Amino acid sequence: MSVLFTFPGQGAQKPGMLHALPDHEAAAYTLAQASAALGRNVLALDTTDALRSTVAVQLALLVAGVATARVLDALGAPPHMVAGLSIGAWPAAVVAGVLDFTDAVRLVELRARLMEDAYPSGYGMTAIGGLTRQQLAPLVAHVHGPDTPVYVANLNAPRQLVVAGAAAALDAVAALALDHGAHRAERLAVAVPSHCPLLDEQARTLACAVAQVPRRRPRLTYVSSSKARALFDADAIVADLAGNMARPVLWADTSRHAWERGARVALEMPSGSVLTRLAQDADFAACTALCVDGNRLDTLVQIVRDAR
Repeated sequence: MSVLFTFPGQGAQKPGMLHALPDHEAAAYTLAQASAALGRNVLALDTTDALRSTVAVQLALLVAGVATARVLDALGAPPHMVAGLSIGAWPAAVVAGVLDFTDAVRLVELRARLMEDAYPSGYGMTAIGGLTRQQLAPLVAHVHGPDTPVYVANLNAPRQLVVAGAAAALDAVAALALDHGAHRAERLAVAVPSHCPLLDEQARTLACAVAQVPRRRPRLTYVSSSKARALFDADAIVADLAGNMARPVLWADTSRHAWERGARVALEMPSGSVLTRLAQDADFAACTALCVDGNRLDTLVQIVRDAR
């Protein structure tokens, strides 16, 4: 039986998330490392005002994920495999030993800034619940155009999808989806159109920066949410990280792949519980799926130890 650590994407952030990290030297060390890499206090990133910025959100999720995984590792509860949704792939790669944390901090800051500068306003993402990809795709195609770009971006579950694009296009797709049987159409707390061709140029720029940093073969199994399969080559993983902002997220297939590789405990790093609920609802559900938020650290440690 294997333990999977999952790392959430944008939308999972919440005020105070870095201040709520465990009172442990591994977390304190991670915060200090991040502050040194950024040249400013990373704890300033988790205020309500700061989290309006894509840069702050992505950095906060990176730091929270790595810090929590390090604490669990220090307490004798490491994972066998990791997977991350969108920005969550970056802390997953750090925990897998592919990237140094300080390099990841600088690259994630660049990633987020490229995205934010390209789309400072008027774009975003909307979650659609209750329709399959086959039902939603024609509605997206009907709205999509030069002035109303919109794409299917995340396949989180068979009937839990996310579209990305311009605000007017998102509203139009949402209205059509509700008319065609969707039970939910909700704008997410994501200010950029992630996981679609609108970010192709930014992904190419990031790839040039990623090519300059050292990388190592993963020391545990890294499952790509862009490819929904495990990657074992360091170059393939960093290429996956650079490009994932412009590629759809195949989270349902990623979860299934991890289950097929033996994952029976899925533990979601901060912040939030979205990935935990998806794991609990899956038809191949892990034996145990839970999140760090809202659970005692000693309980989590014992669950992971028991599964190893």
